[in-house]
Order: sequence, then structure tokens, then C-alpha cells
Amino acid sequence: YIDAVAAPSDASPLSASSVHFTPGARTAWHAHPNGQTIWVTEGIGLAQRRGGPVEVIRPGDRVFFEPGEDHWHGATPTRFMAHIAIQEVDESGSPVTWGEHVTDEEYGAAAS
Repeated sequence: YIDAVAAPSDASPLSASSVHFTPGARTAWHAHPNGQTIWVTEGIGLAQRRGGPVEVIRPGDRVFFEPGEDHWHGATPTRFMAHIAIQEVDESGSPVTWGEHVTDEEYGAAAS
């Protein structure tokens, strides 16, 4: 579930959303042209950069994904997770480039 907190405008390229994940929910692989910061507000989650280890993320944790860095994030199999996502849009107005879905096998390996 995604609720807009700040929308980009002519005055600012900032985009921010409050994102809530149900247990087992996760994003697809994706990247942000200008990077992304997520700040966990509730629950327990998982985040992974392509080729890197899975990180367990908890309330108060801040995770920064570099510009163009392929990654995913979401809830653990048994817990809800919420975070604030902050990123700037690119010159075309896009905040993200979506990739393939995180497979059940990838998620299962991360969640174990």
C-alpha cells in the first residue's frame, strides 16, 4: 500500500511515500535514477542489493540505495513492515525503473 507524502513539482524533484507491506509482500527488483532512502517506521523487513547479502531492517533503520543500484525491499514472511521512501525524479519525471519480480526462490532464500 502506497500513500504519497510529497509529490515532485517544478520547484522540487522530491518524491516521498509511506509504504506498507503485508507479511510476505515485497517489491520487484528496481532502481532509482537519483538513488533512494528508505526509513523503516514499523515492523520487520528485508532489503537486498543485487548480488549482495539480505539485510534485516527494523524501525529506525535508514537504508540508502545508490543511483541506478538494483534492489528490492519488503516485509518478512511473518511480519508487517512500513517505511517512508524518499527519492528524486529524473529529468523525465520518473522516480524508478522497475525490473523483474523477486522470485519465490529468491525471497525464500532471503527470508530463511
